[in-house]
Amino acid sequence: MFGATGQTGRHFTRLALDVGHRVRAVARTPGKLAIEHDALEVVQGSVTEPLDLDALLAGVDGVVVMLGDVVAQRARLVNTEFVRELVPAMRRSGTRRLLYQAGGLSVAPGKRLMPVLRLVRATIARGYDGQHRDNEAVMRYLSSEADDIAWVAHRAGIGSDGVSKGVLRRSRTWISIGTFVDCAAYNLQLLFDDDAVHSCDGSAYRRGR
Repeated sequence: MFGATGQTGRHFTRLALDVGHRVRAVARTPGKLAIEHDALEVVQGSVTEPLDLDALLAGVDGVVVMLGDVVAQRARLVNTEFVRELVPAMRRSGTRRLLYQAGGLSVAPGKRLMPVLRLVRATIARGYDGQHRDNEAVMRYLSSEADDIAWVAHRAGIGSDGVSKGVLRRSRTWISIGTFVDCAAYNLQLLFDDDAVHSCDGSAYRRGR
């Protein structure tokens, strides 16, 4: 788990532990995670510094990447550089599953944003353009060079840390603004969803919720 101390990452880590998974979390500041569990291993580290990925991936079934640094990503493709190292390490270790969380305003390869989302990206969210470009580069890399990995990208519309608003479902046409806990629950389900492999879709709440 990369990004376990983030707003969605903390919920994801707790949910994964609650359903019986063992979690190895990499954190720049381990104390920020504030979760104690017999099945949780926290490793100090950062994707912007050298990591022993072969050791981190030993015995791992799936990798979750939920990273964002709005300042760093203005200057360089931080996540893309990391994923380009991660995928070969996954091949060496035999780790097959990868979930990458992108933003809902990041464009999937070969697609275009809906007009309303393009407008939001160009105005309200223009300060996050570096993150969107980084996410888009990651998705292009996965789509063109990682077909042997069971990867999935979730273009999440994350809004707030409020209570659950319902159940998010995979959507090719719309992106709901979800709470952190709802996005985390959806990510956990998506990681093991064979039907979603090699997709870069968004998520939306079920009708009526």
